[in-house]
Amino acid sequence: MLEKYFQLEAHKTNVKTEVIAGITTFLTMAYILVVNPSILHDAGMNTGAVFTATAIASIIGTLIMALYAKLPIAMAPGMGLNAFFAYTVVVSMGYSWEFALTAVFLEGILFILLTFFNVRELIVDAIPLSQKHAISVGIGLFIAFIGLEDAGIIVHDKATLVTLGNLGSPSALIALFGLFISALLLTLRVKGALLIGIFSSTILAVFMGKAALPDTALIQTPPSLAPTFLKFEWQHIFSTDMLIVLFTFLFVDLFDTIGTLVGVASQAGILDEKGRFPNVKKALMADAFSTTAGAMLGTSTTTAYIESAAGVAEGGRTGLTTLVVAILFILSLFLSPLFLMVPSSATAPVLILVGTFMMEPVTKISFSDYTESIPAFLAIIMMPLTYSIAEGIAFGMISYVLLKALTGRHKEITPVMYILAALFMLKFFV
Repeated sequence: MLEKYFQLEAHKTNVKTEVIAGITTFLTMAYILVVNPSILHDAGMNTGAVFTATAIASIIGTLIMALYAKLPIAMAPGMGLNAFFAYTVVVSMGYSWEFALTAVFLEGILFILLTFFNVRELIVDAIPLSQKHAISVGIGLFIAFIGLEDAGIIVHDKATLVTLGNLGSPSALIALFGLFISALLLTLRVKGALLIGIFSSTILAVFMGKAALPDTALIQTPPSLAPTFLKFEWQHIFSTDMLIVLFTFLFVDLFDTIGTLVGVASQAGILDEKGRFPNVKKALMADAFSTTAGAMLGTSTTTAYIESAAGVAEGGRTGLTTLVVAILFILSLFLSPLFLMVPSSATAPVLILVGTFMMEPVTKISFSDYTESIPAFLAIIMMPLTYSIAEGIAFGMISYVLLKALTGRHKEITPVMYILAALFMLKFFV
């Protein structure tokens, strides 16, 4: 049944590989179950309710992606978007978290309409192939940077922005141990190398006192959604601030999602010769519906997760990978003490190694053609340096359009690319 529905043989995979890939993806993104409630708590939201909303929103989006789009890309409330929700809309602008949830809900409705009328799909297909390869590589560097940061191997420095951290610290030692184990097993072609590395470093973290075995009952009833469910605030929906907040949510989510879909699909080898990949409209619809549902439940914008690349690196190629992720999110509702014991230092090595895997598309970029290579390089380098997939895409697209247009190669620019470049320039300079 699984073979027939997901066409495993056609995608050169099998049930075992897909299950391992799903577990790996889940473990690399399960941190959101801890981080998202913590961030939204700073906006005044109930931590327990947000935990449950985060898990259920992830389940809904990931199930749609698994069973409808059949892609190995998991969904969950996005990092960055939750920070904008809490620290910009609520803390800085002074609005209530109900106002912010209303903006997320409206964003989801608009995304459903944009996806239904093929506007988002049109944008994905209009991105040049060199930019799609660059997006994959840039996301790889971004993921690796996040992993190095989570491990404490790279830390903030006032003089140089970043510098080498204390490699003798517990978190760095745990991460380096996991990195060595996973890299060794990958070299030896051992299946499940990344997953084994996570478990190995988690065991080390327990012995070092940086992770604790659950001291409560493993099976617990999920916290109630009542404090956040359908808590919308409609009196400010026609205000200028609502327009600004809504546009920001739309803008960041649109290009983060597109960047993630393109990057992970490129790494999975499911793009065709023109850089398009199957079921993109269904994938975008999964994003739109899960964002809308998440707002109703009580969480910030749900989006495609770049950590899905970890599962793809383990061989995940179909929706069966994400079906496993959804099942694990369901279990996490009742087994949260067990799933949440894995420290970020134990999952950091996976992110670092995934960065390595996502470098491969750089060989497909024509570096002899500067109108292709310079925009590609800017997209790649700006993602980790700005800590934003969307900003990297912006630099790549603007420079691509300018270089092509100013060198007389305007026929290579699609009308959609002109529009996107103009919108990005308005965002930066207006």
